[in-house]
Amino acid sequence: MALNCGIVGLPNVGKSTIFSALSGAQAEAANYPFCTINPNVGIVSVPDERLDKLRAIFKPERTIPAVVEFVDIAGLVKGASKGEGLGNQFLSHIREVSVYIQVVRCFDNPDIIHVENRIDPAEDIETINIELALADLETLAKRRERAERALRVQSKADQKTAETVLSALAKIGAALEQGKSARSVPLNDDEREAVYDCHFITMKPQLYVCNTDEEGMKALASGVASPYIQAVRNRASAEGSEAVVICGKFESELGDIDDPEEKAAFMSELGMKEPGLSALIHAVYRLLGLRTFFTAGADECRAWTIFAGDTAPRAAGVIHTDFEKGFIKAEVYSCGDIFQYGAEARIKEAGKYRVEGKEYIVQDGDVMFFKFNV
Repeated sequence: MALNCGIVGLPNVGKSTIFSALSGAQAEAANYPFCTINPNVGIVSVPDERLDKLRAIFKPERTIPAVVEFVDIAGLVKGASKGEGLGNQFLSHIREVSVYIQVVRCFDNPDIIHVENRIDPAEDIETINIELALADLETLAKRRERAERALRVQSKADQKTAETVLSALAKIGAALEQGKSARSVPLNDDEREAVYDCHFITMKPQLYVCNTDEEGMKALASGVASPYIQAVRNRASAEGSEAVVICGKFESELGDIDDPEEKAAFMSELGMKEPGLSALIHAVYRLLGLRTFFTAGADECRAWTIFAGDTAPRAAGVIHTDFEKGFIKAEVYSCGDIFQYGAEARIKEAGKYRVEGKEYIVQDGDVMFFKFNV
């Protein structure tokens, strides 16, 4: 399952710092634009205390968390859709990810260059969103040309498909011309399927990340959001999106601390109960529409990733395709059950151990054992 999230934004807003803190990989970061040319890729474990509790109960030989892939994409600038700042190359990288987060600078620091020589989160967001919309308009124009040609020379069936494509493109084009995203356009299932091959950037789910400083985090802990953070939150709310606040510099330093008590003390200085990156990873997980089920035993405790609404056979197929092909049944209980009763035998005694069939919709936090025959 390809689960990747691109990190985009203007140059020098902290994308590479956040990526390095997330992945533990040192992405190139410098106080000048375009220090990142080729995208950096990191595999990031999804923090889940349920997996930690399962490990404590089963004491397995190995424990494997769910993961999400993050891609650090070079900074975009005004004119990127026309090739400014190697924009065409960077935009192609965004098209390859499932979702993207837009990092917005929400701190003052005269020592860190801003490409526009000013700090204005709302304007930064507008710059990025307009460039992405312009890039999608170019894609739209090419697809419309193909559809119009199909109306003239293709078969009746292909002409009908072309009509659906043109209907969808007309709606999307009107939104893009106003600087709005393709994902904001209501499309029916046929229209959405017809333009899937366009791979519009702004059709992808997006969330915002406010990269603030330590003072901004302290103020937020006391219930006061800085004007910069509030500006991003307002924009996210208007789009039906989410805004996560983190301090990239602090998170990077936090990642270098191994001792749990020292780490907790370091976080308490900013009024934090958990690393900001954990909140970001979980937000991306939700944005991707993902859920987690577990397999647990003495050999291995593992978190597996599925999409919300997946059935038991689909979940089995995540482990191995043979499990899905030969699915017979799934033995299921919830994490809450094992945490309450402490052992599978006691779960069975309490009548909480279930047998589910092919139509069962897997729930987040299910612990499952599959029976199959191939």
